[in-house]
Amino acid sequence: MNTQKPSKARGLWTWDFTIITVGSIISLIGGVLSSFAMSMMVLDYTGSVFLYALYNASYQIPMLVCPILAGPYLDRMSRKKVIYRLDFLSAGLFAGLFLLLKSGWFSYPVLLCFSLIRGAIDSVYMVAYDSLYPNLVEEGNLSKAYSISGMLQSIILMGYPLGAMAYELLGGVAPLFAINAVCFFLAACFETRIRHQETHMNAAPPADGMGALKRFRRDLRDGVSYIAGEKGLLAITLYFMCSNFAGSGAGGLHLPFFRSHADLFAMWPVAATTLYAIVANFPDAGRIVGGLIHYKIKLPTQKKFAIAMAIYVLINVIECTLLFLPIPVMAAVFFLYGMLGVTSYNIRIAATQSYIPDGKRARFNGAYQMLTSLGSLCGTLLAGSLAEVMPERGVILLFSAVGLAAAWLFIFRNRREVAAIYNREV
Repeated sequence: MNTQKPSKARGLWTWDFTIITVGSIISLIGGVLSSFAMSMMVLDYTGSVFLYALYNASYQIPMLVCPILAGPYLDRMSRKKVIYRLDFLSAGLFAGLFLLLKSGWFSYPVLLCFSLIRGAIDSVYMVAYDSLYPNLVEEGNLSKAYSISGMLQSIILMGYPLGAMAYELLGGVAPLFAINAVCFFLAACFETRIRHQETHMNAAPPADGMGALKRFRRDLRDGVSYIAGEKGLLAITLYFMCSNFAGSGAGGLHLPFFRSHADLFAMWPVAATTLYAIVANFPDAGRIVGGLIHYKIKLPTQKKFAIAMAIYVLINVIECTLLFLPIPVMAAVFFLYGMLGVTSYNIRIAATQSYIPDGKRARFNGAYQMLTSLGSLCGTLLAGSLAEVMPERGVILLFSAVGLAAAWLFIFRNRREVAAIYNREV
């Protein structure tokens, strides 16, 4: 008879999870403070809305290419080392830019190149981070871990107005770059202390005498074949590509609607754009509350697919009605939108990251991020073009219809395969 007591399951807040969480918070704080202020500086110096938009778009362009190229490499090398080395590199870039701007220098082409490099670094970093993160969480705590991650990001993103205030108070963006450099350096120092021993490299196919390029092509082909052969993963990826297309297209028209229909909000004591900035914080508040709920309450395993499917439908219904609502109701619905969004995120990412073998996770994440970024960019551009010839509300209705159609086509029609991924204990 075995009298040995069963080992007690470990909780969420282990050494590695605490380290990666603290490092993420530090780097997010620096990023939030500098990114908005950087955009303001470009607009102030150039005086051109087009150059301002081009600068913002330059950050997104590498995200269409770098993630899928990085995936095969990140399944063969230490993701932990990639994470802290990229943070050290970011610290050096921001420190260098601080010194240049402190001397009174300004060059739009150089800043454009800087934005491209930052987009490339961040896109590779996200693949490495998303692929390593599940390995730093004890079994049975993944859903709770992602609730913490999503909640902290929402809290920090609500600090964007602080970046604008700091830009004005400090007389420019240079001091913020110095702060950002310090934040990235500290985050990297924390990340070097992660103790997890990575084993995913052992599952990589042998070199078989291939050169680096041939091996990369084979690994990339294997990753694509894996996703294509997993009907549930493919359906989830295609749905979120279309969902990002619809959501980015519709969401990008909220501010233009407030600006072009300021008369609808004349009864409020603030400018229409300021009113929108206030209302637009409610989704983040909803995500924070939703994260707290998911930290305390576990969703029933066999109901996760049904909950996710209901959210996919409800989010698109909310999107197409938002701009028809009075401000107090709009704020409340925005809050609900945030709660639903964090629930959808929690179900999807915990399920997919735990389902995919560690040795293939980076390739999946790279392909997923590339396709969803492509959807976001195409949605933003198309919605902006359509809004030139038709009302914003009409464009949003069209994009919401695309989101609803995608939910039916990719998720509901493949419900058996998607449910097999979603309805698992994580």
